[in-house]
This record gives sequence, C-alpha cells and structure tokens, in this order.
Amino acid sequence: MPTPSPAALPIRRLTHRDLTACADLSEDRGWPREEHKWGLLLSAGKGYGIDNPAGGLVAACVVTEYGSPSRPTLGAIGMVLVAERHARQGVGRRLMQHVIAEMSPVALTLHATPNGRPLYEELGFKTTGRAEMVCGRFTPDGTSSDVVTRAATAEDLSAVLRLDEEVFGADRTHLITRLPAFADQLRVAEDGGRIVGYAAAWPNMATHVVGPLIARDTATAKALLASLAARTDRPLRTDIDVRHEELLAWVKSRGLESVAFNAVMTHGITELPGDWSRRFAPLTVAAG
Repeated sequence: MPTPSPAALPIRRLTHRDLTACADLSEDRGWPREEHKWGLLLSAGKGYGIDNPAGGLVAACVVTEYGSPSRPTLGAIGMVLVAERHARQGVGRRLMQHVIAEMSPVALTLHATPNGRPLYEELGFKTTGRAEMVCGRFTPDGTSSDVVTRAATAEDLSAVLRLDEEVFGADRTHLITRLPAFADQLRVAEDGGRIVGYAAAWPNMATHVVGPLIARDTATAKALLASLAARTDRPLRTDIDVRHEELLAWVKSRGLESVAFNAVMTHGITELPGDWSRRFAPLTVAAG
C-alpha cells in the first residue's frame, strides 16, 4: 500500500498528551523545545496537528481564542510548524486553511517570520504592525523610578483582568489566570492604590521572557521591566511593538540586543482591538 501524501493525512485536535510530540517537532525545525510554553498553549488554546504514520507529528499549530467562550471575537495563531522532511509540500498551507475555516467568522492574528509571511499573505492575512525581539542581560542604570512596583497578589487578579481586557480589547481571563502558575514573576505598578500596569517574566530555556507588558505609559513599562530584571540572573527576552521607540531604545541602552523582527498580521480585521499605546509586549508571540 503506498504511503499517503502528508498533505492528505487527517488533521486532528491536539491535547496536553501531545506536548512531547510538539516539543519534538520544535526541535526538528531547529527551534528550542519550549515544553513550558507548549504546555500553556495546549491548556489555554486549541491545538491542531497531523500525525506521522511513522510516529510523531508531521505538523502542528495552536489557536488561542479571546472573548466570550461561546462567541470568541479574536483568535491568535501560533507555533505553526511542519517537520523538516515534509516542508514545502503544502502541509502548512492545508493546516492553516483548516484552522481559518474552523475559526470562521472569527478575526485572526499572528506574528509572522519573514519566511512564513508570503504564505500568510496568500491566505488573506494583512500586515498591520511589527514587533522587534530583543534579548540580553539587562544592566540597571542606577537611577530610581518614581513608579511604584510590587509583586502581584491574589487580591490583584480582578483589577489585572479588568486592565488587561481594556488594553487588549478582548477577555483573556482563561490565559491571564494561568500566569501565577506559569510565570516565575508577576508584578504590578500602582498609582494611589490603583493598578496602572502589570508584567510577567516566565522561564523559556535559558532566558526569562518578559510578557505580557501592559503599562499606562513608557515610564511605567520601564519600571516594570527593570523590577523583573532585578529579580532574575537570566538574560531577558521580549517582543516589543516597534511603535514604542523610546522603550526599545532604552532596553538596548541597558544591554538587550535586537534578534529579529516579526510582522503582526490580521485576517478579517484591519487592526487589532484595544489600546496599542499601553500594550508594550505580548505574553508570547504565539498567543498575542
């Protein structure tokens, strides 16, 4: 019996039991295994995959839905991967077409690498922004900030959720409530007892990823990022909206270096909802 073409194999929903196979697929493409991140995405989002008859996965991706659970308003697509030996055979296109059809008519967004962008454009995605990945060891500047930051507590959760929905433009309760267990640090900025920003640092291989980073203004974003950096010995990594030029210049002056640029793309909407001026970095580019 002939071996079926990878592009003809069935697509199925992934579960948390597929975490190791997803990490193996990441490794196959030269990405870090990122099991911690895969675990969050498979728990909070919907995974889609194509099984390899010989074992493992031919392809995978994850969609994280936001808004009402019964009527989501936005879906973020991430971790779109095709095994090296099955690349350039139409597998990724078929998987994306399946996800777009499954999610219709919900608006979609994703962060695209330069290699992935042409396919997404063919599928109807439009570039609406850019994010710059920066990474390195943060060096404090020795000055003190007027912004008050502190570790978040359980009592802060409702205020953080309200702020997040206001800034992000959709309800992310199912993702944000997982942050205390997922992140090594979760900190808030406050003014007169009111929370005006929050940020998390979560472990990813040898680094701590800063995200989400939501803040009233650039000074607050700086204070939150510096407070996270002061409490880790690892290099920091984050993906900053390029419109936040002041913050990008500041982190580079403090030791972080540019690694890559990703295109922020949307399908079904002309721009992302919410308030970009207070949205400095996503939790992860795989989930928005």
